[in-house]
Amino acid sequence: MHTHQTYNQLRKRILILFLSSFSLILGNFIPTIGCPIEGSAWMTGSAQVDITPEGSLWMAGYASRTKPTNVKMHSLWAKALVVKDQQENIGVFISADLVGIPKHLSDRMRDKINDKFGLSKNQIIINSSHTHSGPYMFDPFRPSSYTMPEKEIEKVKLYNEVLVNKIIALVGDAMENLAPSQIYSGEGTARFQVNRRNNTESTLWQQSDLNGPNDYAVPVLKVEDESGNVKTVLFGYACHATVLSGYEWSGDYPGFAQLELQKEFPDATVMFFQGCGGDQNPLPRRKESLALQYGKTLAASVVQALQEDMTHLEPKLTTAYKEIDLKLSNPPSMSELKEFRTQNENKYFDTWADFMIEKLDRGESLIESYPYPVQIWNLGDQKIVGLGGETVIEYSIRIKEILGRNTFVFGYSNDANCAYIPSSRILEEGGYEGKTSQYHKGFPSVWESSVELDILNAVTQLARENNIPLIQRSLAK
Repeated sequence: MHTHQTYNQLRKRILILFLSSFSLILGNFIPTIGCPIEGSAWMTGSAQVDITPEGSLWMAGYASRTKPTNVKMHSLWAKALVVKDQQENIGVFISADLVGIPKHLSDRMRDKINDKFGLSKNQIIINSSHTHSGPYMFDPFRPSSYTMPEKEIEKVKLYNEVLVNKIIALVGDAMENLAPSQIYSGEGTARFQVNRRNNTESTLWQQSDLNGPNDYAVPVLKVEDESGNVKTVLFGYACHATVLSGYEWSGDYPGFAQLELQKEFPDATVMFFQGCGGDQNPLPRRKESLALQYGKTLAASVVQALQEDMTHLEPKLTTAYKEIDLKLSNPPSMSELKEFRTQNENKYFDTWADFMIEKLDRGESLIESYPYPVQIWNLGDQKIVGLGGETVIEYSIRIKEILGRNTFVFGYSNDANCAYIPSSRILEEGGYEGKTSQYHKGFPSVWESSVELDILNAVTQLARENNIPLIQRSLAK
C-alpha cells in the first residue's frame, strides 16, 4: 500500500513537471505563429470620405473623352488608416479612387498634414487606385491640362482644392478614431492581370498561353479591434483599372472589389492600394459585367487570405522616404522640336511639341531630371515599398528578390501621375511604356538607361539605413 501511494505521488509529480514544461514551451512558441502577446497592441484609426464630384466634371484616363460628366455608377472614396506603435511612431495610409494624384497636389496634401498633425513625408503614403473612370487631376506639368475648355479647367482646379481639404479632414477623422488593435498580414492570388506588352488584346481569345512577366499577388493587411472584430482591411493588386471607359464615375474593378468586401465586413474600412501595374491590363474588358467579375475575384482572394493563418505584426513601425533625381536623356533643342512638329502627324505628339516650344519661348529650360519619390516601411516584420509613377511589374518582382517574397510593393504612390517608370528592358524595347507615353506625360525626353538601377539602389539604401533586412545584397542580375 505504501509503495503504491509513493508510485502515484511520483507519477503526479512527473505529470505536473511535464505540464509546466509544456506550458513554458507553448508560451514561448505561440508568439512565433502569429498570436498577439498580451498587452502588446497597436493603436489604429480609420475613416473614409466620399470624393465623388458633386457637379459635372471632366474625366481622367482616356484622351478620347470629349465632354464632362455627372453620371455615377458608384461613389468614389478616399480612405485613411493611421497606425501608431508602442514607441509612438505613426504612419498614415491614404487610398483614393483616382487616376493619380500629381506631385504638386500630393506635396500640398502632405505639407498640410505636417502642419496640422506634425507628420513628415516619410510617415505618409498616398496611393491612387488608377481608376480611369474618376475625375481629372489638374497638373501644370502635363500638356493635356491645357487642352480642355478653360471653364472646365477652372472646375477641375476647384475640385482639386476641395479634394485637398477633404484629405486633410480625413486624416484628422482617422486620428480621432485611434484605439488598441492588432494587425496581421497575408497574401492571396488573383490572375486576371495580363501583360499588355506581351499579349495582343484583340487576339487574346485565340491564345492558349499568356506571356509574362506577371505578379499575381494580392497583399492583405487586417486590423482587428480588442474583441477580434475586423476593423480595417487594406489590400492591393497590380493591374490597370481600365475595364470601363464610359462616362460614369466608378472605381472600376478596385471599386467593385471594395463594395464586395464591404458586404462581408459592413463595419470595417476597406481600402485598395494599386501595385506595379503599369504594363498590366484586366483582359478582356470594356463591360460592366467584367468589372464586377474582376472585383468579385479580387474580393474572394482577399477573403481567402483573411481565412488563412496570417502573420501577426508586432507594434513596431519604421518609416523612410527620399526623393532621387531620376535622370532623363538629353532634351530636344528648339530646332529639333520645330523639325519634329513639321514632320509629325500625330495630334498628341504635336501638342507635346508645342508645349515644349512654349516653355523654351518663355525662357524656361527643359528638365533633365525629376524628383522621384521612394518609400519603405517596416510594419512589424512586414516590409512595404511605395514607388511613384506608373511602375511596371518588374519592379515588384525585383524588389521582392531584394527584400523578400512577402514584401508589399505599391506603385502610383505619392506622385502617381508623373510618368511611366519602365524597367531597363522595356526602356530598351521602347513602345508606349518605354518611350511614347512621355509625350502624354509632359516630359521632354525618355529616361536614362540607369532608371531601374537608380530606383532599386534607392530602395536598398533606404532599407540599409533603417536596418530593414535584405534578402539579396547585390543588385547584379
